[in-house]
Amino acid sequence: MNRYPLWKYVLILVIVALGTLYALPNIYGQSPVVQIKAKDDVAVTQATIEKVESILTSGNIAHDQVVIDGETAVIKFSDLDSQREAQDLLKKQMQGYDTAMNLRPNVPEWLENLGGRAMNLGLDLRGGVHFLLEVDMTEATENKKKQLRSDVTASLIKQKTPKTKISWEGNELVIGFRNATDLATAKTLIKKEYTELSLSENISGDIFELNGLLSEQSLKLIKDSALEQNLTTLRSRVNEVGVAEPIIQKQGADRIVVQLPGVQDTTVAKNILDATATLEYRATESYDAAAAQIYQTGRTPPGSTLYFESNGQPIYLKNRVIATGNQLIGAQSIIDQQSGQPAVNVQLNSMGAARMLEFTKNNTGKFMGVVFKERIPIGKNEAGEMQYRDKQEVISNARINGIFSNRFQTTGLGSQKEANELAMLLRAGALAAPVQIVEERTIGPSLGQDNIDAGVMSVQIGLALVLVFMLLYYRMFGLIANIALTINVVLMVACLSLFGATLTLPGIAGIVLTVGMAVDANVLIFERIKEELRDGSTVQASIKSGYEKAFSTIADANVTTLIAAVVLFAFGTGPIKGFAVTLSIGIMTSMFTAIVLSRAVVNLIYGRKKRLKSIAI
Repeated sequence: MNRYPLWKYVLILVIVALGTLYALPNIYGQSPVVQIKAKDDVAVTQATIEKVESILTSGNIAHDQVVIDGETAVIKFSDLDSQREAQDLLKKQMQGYDTAMNLRPNVPEWLENLGGRAMNLGLDLRGGVHFLLEVDMTEATENKKKQLRSDVTASLIKQKTPKTKISWEGNELVIGFRNATDLATAKTLIKKEYTELSLSENISGDIFELNGLLSEQSLKLIKDSALEQNLTTLRSRVNEVGVAEPIIQKQGADRIVVQLPGVQDTTVAKNILDATATLEYRATESYDAAAAQIYQTGRTPPGSTLYFESNGQPIYLKNRVIATGNQLIGAQSIIDQQSGQPAVNVQLNSMGAARMLEFTKNNTGKFMGVVFKERIPIGKNEAGEMQYRDKQEVISNARINGIFSNRFQTTGLGSQKEANELAMLLRAGALAAPVQIVEERTIGPSLGQDNIDAGVMSVQIGLALVLVFMLLYYRMFGLIANIALTINVVLMVACLSLFGATLTLPGIAGIVLTVGMAVDANVLIFERIKEELRDGSTVQASIKSGYEKAFSTIADANVTTLIAAVVLFAFGTGPIKGFAVTLSIGIMTSMFTAIVLSRAVVNLIYGRKKRLKSIAI
């Protein structure tokens, strides 16, 4: 009556064994490390390791080991003070190398090879940095206006509809025409392709103007789109830095919160977050001697803009942008096989590819310039506002030797490092608008360790009190419930580790709550068994009835709680998501341990005793 087939016992043992194995990485803790990487992206060698060892030894800084991890040297320390001292010393003496402080789990190699990894810890547990970024919505709106003006101009040229002027007057795009026929033709085109513009006509005498107004709704969509694009771009850039489980989310209408757990040196992260590097591909108007001659006169050709190449030579490019960094979907640094110089392989999306195809088809043999744009932070002014310097440089001006669309090369880069950095920024995407760091906080790992210790203690105390109560009140069955509860905690930790979930303080609260909920299921089962015994049922029948009749109640309670956890995860952010994740995992593991695993133990102890007259419950 109360027996499982052999395969069920084997399956339960396998699940418990795997859970124990993948929960193990969390007992090894983490060590402070300093990472060293060559600025020219050259892989570190044994000579680099020996130099690091020599510097640390001469500085009397105790360290555990120095290992090579890809292109990076990693030095492990036993305490944070040694880590900080080593960071300062290596920065001074390791010229040509970037150094950064971080934390790394101490998982054994054999366990890593089996896929074992420790739980990711959130900012409140692991320490790290917190940034609050403000998006420049005025710049976002102006960028959209420039893009619309350029796109409308290109559409009118393609349709061969002449215009006399096109300019923005506030939030209204004013386009002039020679006659009413051209105006009507343009209105039909613009109404179809540019739905964000509300069109109206201004016809008076020899004035034929078409006005396209950006409504408040359109402006709000532009700002929302800029915020979303910046969120996506920042996530990509942080992924390039290699931070595990970052938190990047919007706050209000124009701000973004970025939390990077484990990062202790903010320099690299700030450079990545604050950079706004992108490319623009434009047709060349004039270059070399002709451009120098025009530059001396001070008269820029109509429809063109003056730029400078890296060697300081002036060059004039057409105002119309063929493609931008926003339309890039791939970029990889390479060495050009023909010239042997650094280059970047570029891949455009469908819109950029269509424009590039049309341009190269009609301009084969002519020149196209590549403008590299970067916004560099230069410090704060007296009011505490961050100031920036805009850098615009033509990095390439090459002849179009054939027709191409979505794949091509960008050359003219000074070094392989420059090519690598450009490719990384392009892969991450361009920000729709500049961002300013308005708040920056660093949370030390020692504070995080205090939180971990307090959280672990709360779980231990809660678990111990529950175990003592169950043992005293339900005796043998209480001991069985305690075994199931302990295994439940192990399985929760294993699942959090395997799924790569981030554990935060609210997540620990979810674990404590799950401990109470898990034993509640056993209480329902045991009370049902006692009720059946009082009604005169046999021991074996009471055990069977207790598990079967309590199941629907347990399932209903856990499913409703799971629904609430799913809603919290779907609509919550940051810590709320962490609480929802641990609660959801805890519900599923507790259902398994309280119903399946505990009954397996009960069956092993009592299932083979046919004439059982009493049980310790």
